[in-house]
This record gives sequence, C-alpha cells and structure tokens, in this order.
Amino acid sequence: MNGQVFIVTAPSGAGKSSLVAALVAADPRISLSVSHTTRPPREGEVDGREYHFVSHDTFTAMQTAGEFLESAEVYGNRYGTSSATIRATLKSGRDVVLEIDWQGARQVRALFADAVSIFILPPSMGSLRQRLMTRGKDSKEVMEYRLSLAQEDLSHENEFDYAIINNEFAEAAKDLTAIVRAQRCRRARQLPRYADLFR
Repeated sequence: MNGQVFIVTAPSGAGKSSLVAALVAADPRISLSVSHTTRPPREGEVDGREYHFVSHDTFTAMQTAGEFLESAEVYGNRYGTSSATIRATLKSGRDVVLEIDWQGARQVRALFADAVSIFILPPSMGSLRQRLMTRGKDSKEVMEYRLSLAQEDLSHENEFDYAIINNEFAEAAKDLTAIVRAQRCRRARQLPRYADLFR
C-alpha cells in the first residue's frame, strides 16, 4: 500500500521546521521532503539536508520540465517539491511530510485527495514577532516583511484539516505526532494492510 502525504504549513516563525524535525526524528515511518529553493543557504544549513539550493536558471529549467509537484514564490524566493522523489517515497510504503506554504498545499491537495493538511499557528502575533526577533536569522527589514505577510498566511488556515497552536513546543510536537498516528489507524488505511482480519 502507498504511503500517506502529510502537509505542514505555517507563517514564518511559528515553529513549523522545528516541529517537523521532531516528528521525523520520533517516527521512523515518515520521511521529510527536501524542497528545492533559489534562496541562499543560511548559516549552518547544508545542501540536500534543509534544502536543495539551486540557481534561478536551474529552478526554471526544472519547472519547465514538469519536475515539481508544487512550486511557489515566497518572500521573493522560489520553492519547489520534486514530484519523482515524493511518488517514489509513497510507492515504497513510507509516509512523507511536506513542509510547504499554503499555495503549495493547494497544489498538492489537488493531486492527492487523501493528503492530510496541518496548519501551525503561533499563540499570538506578538509572540510571532518575538520569535522572529529572537532567532536572529533575518535582517530587520526582512523580519518586518515576514510579519506583514503572516496575516495573509493565517487567513488560509481554514483550508486545512487540523490546526495546532504552538504555545508549548513539547505539547505541539505531541499533537503533530498524534495526528500522524491517528491517520494511520483510520479503517481505510488499515484495511489494505490487514485485509484478512477485516473479512
């Protein structure tokens, strides 16, 4: 049986990457999709681990060749998910988690009707601002730009199956893991694996 697609989306600074990393570390049955991006790597990021860092020309060539399952422009940078990699992972029976924005989530849901979508929210806009300031990854101008777009990101949370408020990280991580485990226990997912039991 093919694996399940899980989509995790959030405004910048809500803790999406950390929660997804915790999920992948805790669950050997799920793989993280590593996106391609035209943005330069931040300090400590490794090509092929956080992202596949490519030039604009390479990205455009891949997009023209139809290699992306979904793609979007976010904060002036382009991001795309490899279709071949996702489909191969699912065919192997492993679940896959996509850490993408709401635009990409729409594209993936159009292709995978059974995809499970999860939106991560900060407890407040004030806490989101504080998190962006604390992590110190962006200039003040970029941080303010991210905050200005966060409201639009949040306006799309009603398109998702689940909402997790990342107030306490440990609790939010448990919630994310619980959603994955619950989806695997749905009868529609169990039936193909244990057909003899359900007869």
